[in-house]
Amino acid sequence: MDFGPAFLLIILIAIIVVIFLLIVGRYIALWFQAFVSGIPISLFNIVGMSMRKIPPRVIVNARINAYKAGLKSIEVSDMETHFLAGGSILDVVRALIAADKANIPLDWRRATAIDLAGRDILDAVRTSVNPKVIDCPSDDRVSYITAVARDGVQLLCRARVTVRTNIAQLVGGATEETIIARVGEGIVNAIGSADTHTDVLAAPQSISKLVLEKGLDAQTAFEILSIDIADINVGENIGARLRADRAESDKQIAQAKAEERRALAVAMEQEMKAKVVDMRSKVVEAEAKVPLAIASAFEKGNLGVMDYYNMNNIKADTRMRRSLADDDGS
Repeated sequence: MDFGPAFLLIILIAIIVVIFLLIVGRYIALWFQAFVSGIPISLFNIVGMSMRKIPPRVIVNARINAYKAGLKSIEVSDMETHFLAGGSILDVVRALIAADKANIPLDWRRATAIDLAGRDILDAVRTSVNPKVIDCPSDDRVSYITAVARDGVQLLCRARVTVRTNIAQLVGGATEETIIARVGEGIVNAIGSADTHTDVLAAPQSISKLVLEKGLDAQTAFEILSIDIADINVGENIGARLRADRAESDKQIAQAKAEERRALAVAMEQEMKAKVVDMRSKVVEAEAKVPLAIASAFEKGNLGVMDYYNMNNIKADTRMRRSLADDDGS
Protein backbone atom coordinates (compact mmCIF):
# COMPACT_ATOMS: atom_id res chain seq x y z
CA MET A 1 0.00 0.00 0.00
CA ASP A 2 1.47 3.29 -1.10
CA PHE A 3 1.08 6.26 1.25
CA GLY A 4 1.26 9.69 -0.29
CA PRO A 5 3.19 12.65 1.07
CA ALA A 6 -0.03 14.24 2.35
CA PHE A 7 -0.82 11.21 4.48
CA LEU A 8 2.69 11.18 5.99
CA LEU A 9 2.36 14.88 6.76
CA ILE A 10 -0.94 14.26 8.53
CA ILE A 11 0.64 11.50 10.60
CA LEU A 12 3.55 13.77 11.53
CA ILE A 13 1.21 16.56 12.52
CA ALA A 14 -0.86 14.12 14.58
CA ILE A 15 2.24 12.89 16.39
CA ILE A 16 3.29 16.47 17.11
CA VAL A 17 -0.18 17.31 18.41
CA VAL A 18 -0.20 14.24 20.66
CA ILE A 19 3.22 15.12 22.08
CA PHE A 20 2.11 18.72 22.58
CA LEU A 21 -1.06 17.58 24.33
CA LEU A 22 0.93 15.23 26.55
CA ILE A 23 3.28 18.07 27.55
CA VAL A 24 0.70 20.82 27.86
CA GLY A 25 -2.18 18.61 29.01
CA ARG A 26 -1.55 19.13 32.73
CA TYR A 27 -1.33 22.87 32.19
CA ILE A 28 -4.60 22.80 30.29
CA ALA A 29 -6.20 20.97 33.23
CA LEU A 30 -5.02 23.71 35.60
CA TRP A 31 -6.20 26.42 33.20
CA PHE A 32 -9.60 24.78 32.90
CA GLN A 33 -9.80 24.45 36.72
CA ALA A 34 -9.10 28.15 37.08
CA PHE A 35 -11.50 29.00 34.27
CA VAL A 36 -14.46 27.14 35.78
CA SER A 37 -13.63 28.76 39.15
CA GLY A 38 -14.00 32.19 37.58
CA ILE A 39 -10.35 33.14 37.92
CA PRO A 40 -8.73 34.52 34.77
CA ILE A 41 -5.29 32.89 34.50
CA SER A 42 -3.92 32.52 30.99
CA LEU A 43 -2.49 29.23 29.78
CA PHE A 44 0.75 30.90 28.79
CA ASN A 45 1.09 32.25 32.33
CA ILE A 46 0.68 28.76 33.75
CA VAL A 47 3.30 27.39 31.35
CA GLY A 48 5.59 30.29 32.21
CA MET A 49 5.36 29.38 35.92
CA SER A 50 6.77 25.96 35.20
CA MET A 51 9.58 27.47 33.16
CA ARG A 52 10.40 29.82 36.07
CA LYS A 53 10.66 26.82 38.43
CA ILE A 54 7.38 27.72 40.14
CA PRO A 55 4.87 24.88 40.79
CA PRO A 56 1.77 25.99 38.84
CA ARG A 57 -0.61 23.77 40.81
CA VAL A 58 0.38 25.42 44.11
CA ILE A 59 -0.13 28.92 42.73
CA VAL A 60 -3.44 28.07 41.00
CA ASN A 61 -4.87 26.32 44.06
CA ALA A 62 -3.80 29.17 46.34
CA ARG A 63 -5.33 31.74 43.98
CA ILE A 64 -8.60 29.77 43.80
CA ASN A 65 -8.79 29.46 47.60
CA ALA A 66 -8.10 33.16 48.14
CA TYR A 67 -10.54 34.26 45.42
CA LYS A 68 -13.35 32.04 46.69
CA ALA A 69 -12.76 33.29 50.26
CA GLY A 70 -13.27 36.89 49.12
CA LEU A 71 -9.59 37.89 48.90
CA LYS A 72 -9.76 39.03 45.29
CA SER A 73 -7.06 41.68 45.56
CA ILE A 74 -4.24 39.13 45.71
CA GLU A 75 -2.71 38.77 42.27
CA VAL A 76 -0.93 35.75 40.77
CA SER A 77 2.22 37.82 40.31
CA ASP A 78 2.29 38.57 44.05
CA MET A 79 2.12 34.86 44.82
CA GLU A 80 4.89 34.09 42.36
CA THR A 81 7.10 36.78 43.89
CA HIS A 82 6.54 35.45 47.40
CA PHE A 83 7.29 31.89 46.31
CA LEU A 84 10.51 32.94 44.59
CA ALA A 85 11.49 34.78 47.82
CA GLY A 86 11.27 31.48 49.70
CA GLY A 87 7.85 31.88 51.29
CA SER A 88 5.05 29.40 51.85
CA ILE A 89 2.14 30.40 49.63
CA LEU A 90 -0.47 28.01 51.02
CA ASP A 91 0.26 28.92 54.66
CA VAL A 92 0.02 32.63 53.90
CA VAL A 93 -3.27 32.23 52.02
CA ARG A 94 -4.75 30.04 54.75
CA ALA A 95 -3.66 32.55 57.39
CA LEU A 96 -5.22 35.43 55.42
CA ILE A 97 -8.49 33.50 55.06
CA ALA A 98 -8.56 32.65 58.79
CA ALA A 99 -7.76 36.26 59.73
CA ASP A 100 -10.45 37.60 57.40
CA LYS A 101 -13.09 35.28 58.87
CA ALA A 102 -12.05 36.24 62.42
CA ASN A 103 -12.02 40.01 61.62
CA ILE A 104 -8.31 40.25 62.38
CA PRO A 105 -6.57 43.06 60.44
CA LEU A 106 -3.97 41.32 58.28
CA ASP A 107 -3.01 42.27 54.74
CA TRP A 108 -0.90 40.48 52.14
CA ARG A 109 2.19 42.61 52.69
CA ARG A 110 2.31 42.02 56.44
CA ALA A 111 1.47 38.34 56.10
CA THR A 112 4.29 37.72 53.61
CA ALA A 113 6.72 39.73 55.76
CA ILE A 114 5.85 37.57 58.78
CA ASP A 115 6.26 34.40 56.72
CA LEU A 116 9.62 35.47 55.30
CA ALA A 117 10.79 36.40 58.80
CA GLY A 118 10.60 32.72 59.71
CA ARG A 119 7.46 32.92 61.83
CA ASP A 120 4.62 30.44 61.40
CA ILE A 121 1.96 32.84 60.14
CA LEU A 122 -0.80 30.25 60.18
CA ASP A 123 -0.05 29.27 63.78
CA ALA A 124 0.13 32.96 64.71
CA VAL A 125 -3.36 33.59 63.36
CA ARG A 126 -4.69 30.49 65.09
CA THR A 127 -3.15 31.62 68.37
CA SER A 128 -4.65 35.06 67.88
CA VAL A 129 -8.09 33.46 67.52
CA ASN A 130 -7.57 30.67 70.06
CA PRO A 131 -5.16 31.81 72.84
CA LYS A 132 -2.61 29.30 74.08
CA VAL A 133 -1.17 28.58 77.50
CA ILE A 134 2.55 28.81 78.28
CA ASP A 135 4.02 27.09 81.34
CA CYS A 136 6.40 29.15 83.43
CA PRO A 137 9.01 27.82 83.84
CA SER A 138 8.91 25.89 80.59
CA ASP A 139 12.22 24.03 81.03
CA ASP A 140 11.72 20.43 82.16
CA ARG A 141 14.95 20.62 84.17
CA VAL A 142 13.58 23.49 86.29
CA SER A 143 10.34 22.63 88.08
CA TYR A 144 9.66 25.83 90.02
CA ILE A 145 10.42 29.53 90.17
CA THR A 146 12.25 30.16 93.43
CA ALA A 147 11.71 33.40 95.37
CA VAL A 148 12.18 34.55 98.97
CA ALA A 149 9.75 36.74 100.93
CA ARG A 150 10.91 39.44 103.33
CA ASP A 151 10.63 37.10 106.32
CA GLY A 152 13.29 34.89 104.74
CA VAL A 153 11.05 31.94 103.81
CA GLN A 154 11.54 30.49 100.33
CA LEU A 155 8.53 29.88 98.07
CA LEU A 156 8.46 27.54 95.06
CA CYS A 157 6.00 28.73 92.43
CA ARG A 158 4.71 27.63 89.02
CA ALA A 159 2.53 29.77 86.76
CA ARG A 160 0.52 29.36 83.57
CA VAL A 161 0.43 32.32 81.19
CA THR A 162 -2.40 32.66 78.68
CA VAL A 163 -1.33 34.64 75.60
CA ARG A 164 -2.57 35.43 72.15
CA THR A 165 -0.57 36.59 69.16
CA ASN A 166 -0.17 40.29 68.54
CA ILE A 167 -0.13 40.37 64.73
CA ALA A 168 0.98 44.00 64.63
CA GLN A 169 4.19 43.22 66.56
CA LEU A 170 4.84 39.74 65.22
CA VAL A 171 7.70 41.01 63.03
CA GLY A 172 10.49 42.16 65.34
CA GLY A 173 8.62 41.28 68.52
CA ALA A 174 10.13 39.14 71.29
CA THR A 175 9.29 35.44 71.43
CA GLU A 176 7.83 33.14 74.08
CA GLU A 177 11.18 32.87 75.87
CA THR A 178 11.04 36.59 76.64
CA ILE A 179 7.50 36.27 78.01
CA ILE A 180 8.57 33.38 80.25
CA ALA A 181 11.64 35.27 81.49
CA ARG A 182 9.65 38.44 82.24
CA VAL A 183 6.89 36.56 84.04
CA GLY A 184 9.48 34.71 86.14
CA GLU A 185 11.16 38.00 87.02
CA GLY A 186 7.80 39.54 87.93
CA ILE A 187 6.89 36.61 90.20
CA VAL A 188 10.23 36.82 92.00
CA ASN A 189 9.74 40.57 92.46
CA ALA A 190 6.17 40.16 93.73
CA ILE A 191 7.09 37.48 96.26
CA GLY A 192 10.16 39.42 97.35
CA SER A 193 8.06 42.51 98.10
CA ALA A 194 5.66 40.54 100.35
CA ASP A 195 6.18 41.06 104.10
CA THR A 196 5.68 37.38 104.96
CA HIS A 197 5.30 34.19 102.98
CA THR A 198 1.90 33.60 104.61
CA ASP A 199 0.57 36.72 102.85
CA VAL A 200 1.48 35.16 99.50
CA LEU A 201 0.00 31.79 100.44
CA ALA A 202 -3.22 33.46 101.58
CA ALA A 203 -3.64 35.45 98.35
CA PRO A 204 -1.72 33.99 95.39
CA GLN A 205 -3.77 36.17 93.03
CA SER A 206 -1.87 39.17 94.36
CA ILE A 207 1.18 37.87 92.48
CA SER A 208 -0.77 37.75 89.21
CA LYS A 209 -2.11 41.25 89.77
CA LEU A 210 1.32 42.75 90.42
CA VAL A 211 2.86 40.96 87.44
CA LEU A 212 0.08 42.00 85.03
CA GLU A 213 0.40 45.64 86.10
CA LYS A 214 4.02 45.70 84.91
CA GLY A 215 3.08 45.41 81.23
CA LEU A 216 5.37 42.48 80.54
CA ASP A 217 4.08 42.00 76.99
CA ALA A 218 5.56 45.27 75.74
CA GLN A 219 7.65 44.90 72.56
CA THR A 220 6.73 41.21 72.30
CA ALA A 221 4.80 39.25 69.69
CA PHE A 222 2.15 38.29 72.25
CA GLU A 223 -0.51 39.87 74.42
CA ILE A 224 -0.78 38.48 77.93
CA LEU A 225 -4.40 37.75 78.82
CA SER A 226 -3.94 36.24 82.26
CA ILE A 227 -1.34 34.86 84.64
CA ASP A 228 -2.52 32.06 86.90
CA ILE A 229 -0.54 30.56 89.79
CA ALA A 230 -0.77 26.83 89.19
CA ASP A 231 1.23 25.65 92.20
CA ILE A 232 2.99 27.23 95.17
CA ASN A 233 4.94 25.45 97.92
CA VAL A 234 6.99 26.48 100.94
CA GLY A 235 10.72 25.82 100.66
CA GLU A 236 13.59 26.43 103.05
CA ASN A 237 13.84 29.17 105.67
CA ILE A 238 16.62 31.04 103.92
CA GLY A 239 16.57 33.87 106.46
CA ALA A 240 17.13 31.57 109.42
CA ARG A 241 19.89 29.73 107.61
CA LEU A 242 21.60 33.00 106.73
CA ARG A 243 21.33 34.19 110.33
CA ALA A 244 22.77 30.88 111.55
CA ASP A 245 25.61 31.13 109.06
CA ARG A 246 26.26 34.71 110.17
CA ALA A 247 26.26 33.69 113.84
CA GLU A 248 28.70 30.88 113.08
CA SER A 249 30.88 33.32 111.17
CA ASP A 250 30.79 35.81 114.06
CA LYS A 251 31.69 33.02 116.48
CA GLN A 252 34.67 32.01 114.38
CA ILE A 253 35.78 35.64 114.18
CA ALA A 254 35.46 36.02 117.97
CA GLN A 255 37.39 32.79 118.50
CA ALA A 256 40.11 34.02 116.18
CA LYS A 257 40.35 37.32 118.05
CA ALA A 258 40.41 35.51 121.42
CA GLU A 259 43.15 33.22 120.14
CA GLU A 260 45.04 36.28 118.99
CA ARG A 261 44.75 37.86 122.44
CA ARG A 262 45.78 34.60 124.13
CA ALA A 263 48.82 34.31 121.88
CA LEU A 264 49.72 37.93 122.69
CA ALA A 265 49.37 37.22 126.44
CA VAL A 266 51.54 34.11 126.14
CA ALA A 267 54.14 36.12 124.28
CA MET A 268 54.09 38.83 126.95
CA GLU A 269 54.39 36.18 129.67
CA GLN A 270 57.41 34.67 128.01
CA GLU A 271 58.86 38.13 127.64
CA MET A 272 58.35 38.81 131.37
CA LYS A 273 59.95 35.48 132.24
CA ALA A 274 62.91 36.38 130.10
CA LYS A 275 63.16 39.72 131.90
CA VAL A 276 63.03 37.99 135.32
CA VAL A 277 65.80 35.62 134.31
CA ASP A 278 67.83 38.61 133.12
CA MET A 279 67.29 40.45 136.41
CA ARG A 280 68.23 37.32 138.39
CA SER A 281 71.38 37.01 136.39
CA LYS A 282 72.18 40.59 137.28
CA VAL A 283 71.48 39.86 140.97
CA VAL A 284 73.77 36.82 140.85
CA GLU A 285 76.39 38.95 139.16
CA ALA A 286 76.03 41.58 141.88
CA GLU A 287 76.17 38.96 144.66
CA ALA A 288 79.35 37.57 143.11
CA LYS A 289 81.00 40.97 143.66
CA VAL A 290 80.24 40.97 147.43
CA PRO A 291 83.13 38.62 148.43
CA LEU A 292 85.49 40.65 146.31
CA ALA A 293 84.34 43.85 147.99
CA ILE A 294 84.78 42.27 151.46
CA ALA A 295 88.27 41.10 150.54
CA SER A 296 89.12 44.56 149.27
CA ALA A 297 87.81 46.08 152.54
CA PHE A 298 90.03 43.70 154.57
CA GLU A 299 93.05 44.69 152.53
CA LYS A 300 92.37 48.39 152.91
CA GLY A 301 91.58 48.09 156.63
CA ASN A 302 88.04 49.31 156.30
CA LEU A 303 86.64 46.06 157.73
CA GLY A 304 87.91 44.18 160.77
CA VAL A 305 87.59 40.57 161.76
CA MET A 306 85.08 41.32 164.51
CA ASP A 307 83.00 43.36 162.11
CA TYR A 308 82.92 40.46 159.72
CA TYR A 309 81.81 38.03 162.47
CA ASN A 310 79.10 40.45 163.64
CA MET A 311 77.84 40.74 160.11
CA ASN A 312 77.63 36.93 159.78
CA ASN A 313 75.83 36.72 163.12
CA ILE A 314 73.25 39.25 161.90
CA LYS A 315 72.75 37.30 158.68
CA ALA A 316 72.27 34.05 160.61
CA ASP A 317 69.85 35.73 163.01
CA THR A 318 67.93 37.09 160.01
CA ARG A 319 67.67 33.64 158.41
CA MET A 320 66.43 32.18 161.68
CA ARG A 321 63.75 34.86 162.03
CA ARG A 322 62.57 34.22 158.45
CA SER A 323 62.47 30.48 159.10
CA LEU A 324 60.38 31.01 162.25
CA ALA A 325 58.08 33.38 160.37
CA ASP A 326 57.56 30.80 157.62
CA ASP A 327 56.74 28.11 160.21
CA ASP A 328 54.13 30.36 161.85
CA GLY A 329 52.56 31.12 158.50
CA SER A 330 52.18 27.45 157.61
